[in-house]
Amino acid sequence: LRLFGARAVDSMRLEKGYLHWKSDILTEFDPFETGLGRFVELEKNEFVGKEALQECHAAGPRKRLVALRVEGDFAPAIGGASVMRGGRVVGTVTSGDWGHRTGLNLALAFVDPDLALEGSEHEIDIIGQRVPARVIPPCPYDPNYANIRG
Repeated sequence: LRLFGARAVDSMRLEKGYLHWKSDILTEFDPFETGLGRFVELEKNEFVGKEALQECHAAGPRKRLVALRVEGDFAPAIGGASVMRGGRVVGTVTSGDWGHRTGLNLALAFVDPDLALEGSEHEIDIIGQRVPARVIPPCPYDPNYANIRG
């Protein structure tokens, strides 16, 4: 066994697209906005919160959680940083860090739904600088889960 730090774990989870409770999974956003809608079975018999989830689903998303490749290499994005497009704030970073295996500066952020498409270009405020960022697939490392070990 070897010692490693919490930032290493955070880096690896971002590369795999794993979400963190109270960073990326927030009570302010429903499962459909967070990308967890596949775990909600609205056709199932009654359950607590079913009516509220049906309303959320029918209304459509207010925001969408996306993975971003940040172009700057001087610092990672931090939770709470603004995501901008055309000088307008369109979202908020939930977490960010270096992806040491992928060599990418990665971030997760909630953005306006129409700006959540893969390839969409944004800017993130990092230490007072606007740094380009692009929406990428949610799992930049091992997207087919070929390297998962039990």
